[in-house]
Amino acid sequence: MAGTNKRACDEFNLLSHTRRGFIKAGSLGMCGLALPQLLRQEALASALGKPVNREKSVIILWMRGGPSQHDMWDPKPDAPVEIRGEFKPIATSVPGIQVSELLPKTAKIMHKWSIIRSLAHRSIDGNVGHSDGDQICFTGYPSGPSPDTNVMPSCGSHAAKQLQHLNTAMPAYVMIPKNVPGTGSAWLGKSYAAFETLADPAATGPFKIPNFTFADGVDAGRLGERKALLDTLNNPDLAESMKNLGDYQNQALGILSSGKARAAFDLDSEPQSLRDRYGFMPAFDPGDPQRCGAPNWAQRMLLSRRLVEAGVRMVTVDLRWWDFHKQGFDSQKRGFLPRWDMAYSAFIEDMESRGLLENTLVVAWGEFGRTPVINKDAGRDHWPYVMSAAFAGGGVKGGRVIGSSDAKGAVPKDNRKLPHDVLATIYSHLGIDTKAAYLDHTGRPHVVLPEGSKIEELF
Repeated sequence: MAGTNKRACDEFNLLSHTRRGFIKAGSLGMCGLALPQLLRQEALASALGKPVNREKSVIILWMRGGPSQHDMWDPKPDAPVEIRGEFKPIATSVPGIQVSELLPKTAKIMHKWSIIRSLAHRSIDGNVGHSDGDQICFTGYPSGPSPDTNVMPSCGSHAAKQLQHLNTAMPAYVMIPKNVPGTGSAWLGKSYAAFETLADPAATGPFKIPNFTFADGVDAGRLGERKALLDTLNNPDLAESMKNLGDYQNQALGILSSGKARAAFDLDSEPQSLRDRYGFMPAFDPGDPQRCGAPNWAQRMLLSRRLVEAGVRMVTVDLRWWDFHKQGFDSQKRGFLPRWDMAYSAFIEDMESRGLLENTLVVAWGEFGRTPVINKDAGRDHWPYVMSAAFAGGGVKGGRVIGSSDAKGAVPKDNRKLPHDVLATIYSHLGIDTKAAYLDHTGRPHVVLPEGSKIEELF
């Protein structure tokens, strides 16, 4: 029987080469049942404090670098030129609301989305680094000694912790294409880390996810054989770790064998006409970080739609780098704003046409805003004292402006909101219990969100 035990362990450990993600190398093996153990623990856990809706999802369009409130969603046409900048405002489909002239397509669908113009950080200053802002916006807690590393779990990891068991055929939390500071699972552990696509939809050529490939010599047919082998291992002399696999092992195996996840990630199956509608614009000065060359992240947005359609609960899309310290108006005019205008308008309309917008909350924001006064290099620097964000779907009423900034776009004028309020809105939509407390590595409990309230004005 010892030989049978070893054979079974060796056979199952052939399943996956994934070094990181939802299914890791050996995690389906009988010597390391990470996913089955997770499923068993979740099934035996007590009910959450509030009901959850299996169908609701969130997409975070993470505009890393800090989009400029003046040049996008909160123009100041009456301010001096050194504040208002080069771009003029234009009317939108909602009377009284204006946005930048470089956003004509999103202006036409203003009735489908809303703006918060009074977001601000509470505890960081104008010299803040990107990762410090990332941490607060994704976790609701300040950064630690190394801002690039999470000391607290991200909102996506909490979503995985509380919701993964509701749909074991798909990862609850996905990063496109990979983690950024703030999106880690910290002490919740790797079981609640994001599934990273690693492959980038922005790259040229076919899109292929390395996390869904079998090891050499193992295909779906052989996977079924491994499952059948497992079903025969019911001898009472087997080790305790091999006796109680049951349904949880079957669910774990089903992720690879069903093909549902693979189909969801099959971006190349989208019609070319739709992919063109999102945009394939080439990168703008990709070799010069000061000119903010961006990858073609429009296709990343399209992939996020496919994932929530398949049942993923939280998708974060990396849309970096909105960091305009030098020649910022040129960078935005020739690259970022036309690309955003095309992709965001296509995305919202695509989500709506497929019936996904009602149950999917879409939040577009970055880690801070930009300075009200243009610097000597025709750019704007980091500014956490006020920022804007766009919201759509998930019950959000379009055509609304929540709060306002002052005449210079420097601080909130009224109805100040915190990043914690954005997180509370995200958690409320998903049905996440924000008062649930989990123990860190030292045994100290931490609630999901220390402060913040749902932004009711959006609804």
